[in-house]
Amino acid sequence: MAYKAPVRDLTFILNEVLEIDRYTNQPGFEDISSDLVGQILEEGAKFAEEVIAPINHSGDKEGCHWDNGVVTGPKGWKEAYQAMVAAGWPALSADPAYGGQGMPAVVGMAFGQFTAGASAAFSMYPGLTAGAYAGIHANASDELKTKYLPKMATGEWGGTMNLTEPQCGTDLGMVRTKAVPQGDGTYRITGQKIWISAGEHDFADNIIHTVLARVEGAPDGIKGLSLFLVPKFMVGDDGSIGERNGVQCAGLEHKMGIHGNATCVMSYDDATGWLIGEEGRGMNNMFVVMNEARLGTGLQGLAIGAAAYQAAVEFAHDRLQGRSLTGPKNPSGPADSIMVHPDVRRMLLEAKAFVEGGQAFILWTALQADLEKSADEATAQKAKDYMGLLTPVLKAYLTDKGFHVASLGMQVHGGSGYTEHFQASQYLRDARITMIYEGTNGIQALDLVGRKLPSQGGRAIMSWFADIDAFVGDNGAEGPIKPFVDGLADSKKKLQEATMWLMQNGMANPDNAAAASTDYLHLFGLTALAYLWAQMAKAAQAQIDAGSTDPFYVTKMQTGRYFVERILPDAASHLVKLKTGAEVLMQMPAEAF
Repeated sequence: MAYKAPVRDLTFILNEVLEIDRYTNQPGFEDISSDLVGQILEEGAKFAEEVIAPINHSGDKEGCHWDNGVVTGPKGWKEAYQAMVAAGWPALSADPAYGGQGMPAVVGMAFGQFTAGASAAFSMYPGLTAGAYAGIHANASDELKTKYLPKMATGEWGGTMNLTEPQCGTDLGMVRTKAVPQGDGTYRITGQKIWISAGEHDFADNIIHTVLARVEGAPDGIKGLSLFLVPKFMVGDDGSIGERNGVQCAGLEHKMGIHGNATCVMSYDDATGWLIGEEGRGMNNMFVVMNEARLGTGLQGLAIGAAAYQAAVEFAHDRLQGRSLTGPKNPSGPADSIMVHPDVRRMLLEAKAFVEGGQAFILWTALQADLEKSADEATAQKAKDYMGLLTPVLKAYLTDKGFHVASLGMQVHGGSGYTEHFQASQYLRDARITMIYEGTNGIQALDLVGRKLPSQGGRAIMSWFADIDAFVGDNGAEGPIKPFVDGLADSKKKLQEATMWLMQNGMANPDNAAAASTDYLHLFGLTALAYLWAQMAKAAQAQIDAGSTDPFYVTKMQTGRYFVERILPDAASHLVKLKTGAEVLMQMPAEAF
């Protein structure tokens, strides 16, 4: 089953929904046009389909290999990675000052959906490098940026983020890795990190680790942490690679999925590192890397779901089982395809509606990352607020639903999907980790209700509600898109009611906010998708009204109707559940479980 990059869906979102041609007055968009973006995505799709996708299944079977600290990837992966570097894809959205192509983040995120759909495990190698690049770019000294970023931008050098240790995952205040200043601007880093994706491999000439550690004598807890740049190989002033640093891969994890990505135990033994930013600001600086990774994880979860949906559709067309309840549709054959059965269509439409809504949500959010750079202060502030508010929603909601879509895809395959003859099993296994790493989805929900909602007196959520109200007011007239607008208005009303409930009950008892957080996040995610589906319906209906006979637009409206009629009503149940509070969760003694 060959992967097909969703070029048409994404160009529709970019050109007709987001209308990126309107942003030529914004930084990074000066030389961008919808035609150029279309060409980039067409070429990116070819690369994903022809170079990455063919090695996905074999890479899952073979996995990575560890031999005395040396890690090699599956057969053909090093060559595919180096072909990606040679073609310039990792540099797509990187800063031109460091050798990047300077494309907007929204274009890079579109290409990222292709690579993650073609192979989630493969896409993590450039993805982790992009996160480390972002953290160094935002916080490091000019000297460090000049030395390391050019080859990270191109992908010639890899990058990682090193946070987790055996005794701490979410609670990073328990980090024990220590950093001892040497008096010459360097530090000696000693400790162990676990679950480090792409921590060691044979694809790149060097790997630049961003490492969270505690400077000797610093206070306990989060406030005592600092962030360090620790290269696998030392780098000379002329950019040449020197001797091996004191960092080694002590072993690989044996995992449920993403077998083609090397998940490493990293050992630091008096490794030389350089401070990124200021001492004691490690978590602040690491959040740049983490937020980049969280957006990438949301993208990854959804892209796996999109690939699983494609495979399920192809299987459903080919699989002959039973007859249509309204009479045979394939009378000359032994049975009808399972596409005739309403419940199979339910599963496929649910998958399609989530995938296409999620694709729009990702690109809309990526556009906010670009607008953060606007010269207009109000535009930049609003975009920054939205990025902060929506990052936990995008990460958690899209990975939950990406896994759900992968599960639906396996169900469509039936018993065949549970075997390893089809990729349905791999998609389900690969998708599961996206709900866990870069902050579990429960942590994302707590971040949303505990930090993002009350930030700046609730400025971001109030602005978002106002934008939705304006859209509803402008588009609520009778017509084909009215059900979309009405559904959005109703979901937003429920989200607003939930927000007020949190304000009234969460402060009195913090457990109430925590108990409500996951349902609140899912209600938020549904409202976000309703907003994007309403925008897509508006753009599609405009083409139909203008006389277009392209079936793409009719199909888009039909898929959107399924979302409004069969998925969006779940908003009501989330509201009811979150308002029950913490009592039913917390009253049972721990020993009774």
